Amino acid sequence: MTGYGRFLNKGFVRYKETHERLAVYGQTPEVMVISCCDSRVTPEGIFNVGPGELFVVRNVANLVPPYEDTEGQHGTSAAIEFAVGGLKVKHIVIMGHGQCGGVKAFRENANAPLATGEFIGRWIKLLEPAAIAMACMPIDKVDDPQLAMEYAGIRQSLKNLMTFPFIERAVQQGVLQIHGAWFDIGSGELRVMDPETQHFDKAEPDIAEGAP
Repeated sequence: MTGYGRFLNKGFVRYKETHERLAVYGQTPEVMVISCCDSRVTPEGIFNVGPGELFVVRNVANLVPPYEDTEGQHGTSAAIEFAVGGLKVKHIVIMGHGQCGGVKAFRENANAPLATGEFIGRWIKLLEPAAIAMACMPIDKVDDPQLAMEYAGIRQSLKNLMTFPFIERAVQQGVLQIHGAWFDIGSGELRVMDPETQHFDKAEPDIAEGAP
């Protein structure tokens, strides 16, 4: 309640007209961010945006499952469908981060807390194709296996995005772009994946200011 009080007196007042406009006319974000639910990683804060600017989905290890036309509760897939089909976003950013607990649980398997849990264990198995690809054809020249797996997971989620027919169509038509990014919690450094080389490079200030 103390935090809510600060929000009303500062945050809400600062964006009062924006909130009123959003309430009347609805949301029109151009960017969707799929981020980890880690409490240390907040997309709105990292990209310094106000209400209505980002459509954010957060889950364990910022994963996108492959397209499935099956019964079940496909929360992340539903959000992606709404973002592209309903909101007509122009960009989707998969943003991983350093010291990701979900990636660590996958790497350590049964030795990690909750890695074999009812839900987490099955969810992080989505990283298996990334681990296989990394072992067969490593892209990154890094000594840190945790970091390499975090990068590989982002690449896998980008591949999985393209298995959605409506994503593939939108990308081919040039109305949607997909991006990979990685955030360092301790330093605040943002790294962006080059779509050609698939390497992650530090985002310079001028690049960051002009990026979606």
